[in-house]
Amino acid sequence: MTSDLDSILDVAKSAAAAGGHVLKRYWRDGVELRDKSANGGKTYDLVSDADLESQAVVAGVISEAFPDHELMGEEDLVGDTTAEHLWVIDPLDGTNNFAHHIPHFAVSVAYYRNQRPAVGVVLNPISGDLYTATFGGGAFHNDAPIKVSGAPSLSNAIVGCGFYYDRGEMMRSTLAAVEEFFSHDIHGIRRFGGAALDLCAVASGMFGAFFEYKLSPWDFAAGQLILTEAGGTITDGRGQPLGLVQSSIAASNSTLHDAVLAITAKHHP
Repeated sequence: MTSDLDSILDVAKSAAAAGGHVLKRYWRDGVELRDKSANGGKTYDLVSDADLESQAVVAGVISEAFPDHELMGEEDLVGDTTAEHLWVIDPLDGTNNFAHHIPHFAVSVAYYRNQRPAVGVVLNPISGDLYTATFGGGAFHNDAPIKVSGAPSLSNAIVGCGFYYDRGEMMRSTLAAVEEFFSHDIHGIRRFGGAALDLCAVASGMFGAFFEYKLSPWDFAAGQLILTEAGGTITDGRGQPLGLVQSSIAASNSTLHDAVLAITAKHHP
């Protein structure tokens, strides 16, 4: 199994690197961002040719190596979630950062076997930060092993959060949860705008916890394996297991998970 996953990891890393190369070119040369809303309304959910081309090259690398595997991706790439072999791709996680030339975004590539995450890769193509994991094989940052923070309580931790594009109830719920986290004397809140990298920040011990009330599978597919292989725990915001569906997220160093859920479940929209 391990050697099998190692070869799949190599493909995942190559695919992420290919997508990252595309993003770096658009980062250098510029790109026009468009709102995803079909009716012309303002959703703040952006897409560009960079997202679409990155997904195409990532999918191409995977399909060349494994032509019979299913693919699911953010930009209308629909795969069979019950398939034995499924790849879950986010070609540009952190599009708003990318749009504003903030160098904090990633290509996220995950491989699922029988509906369970088995390989995860998250690459920031600007910084070169590469996070990887295989099921049972541990988690790594630029090939060095990583593990979660040893923070024993929220008062010893920084907590990361994310905001969905909604500017109504979900935003107010997130802000209420942030306020309650501060009441537990956390060291601070960080909102960096890229869930895949945020989960890696928990995995590598920078954050004690992270939460967001609405994410899609491609946002967390790779990051959740990297996190759990580093010793962390991830569930939805009410403590239920994650599936390959849109969901809230609560992630922690494991020790803090009950304390995190007490807040995220209370304010869950």
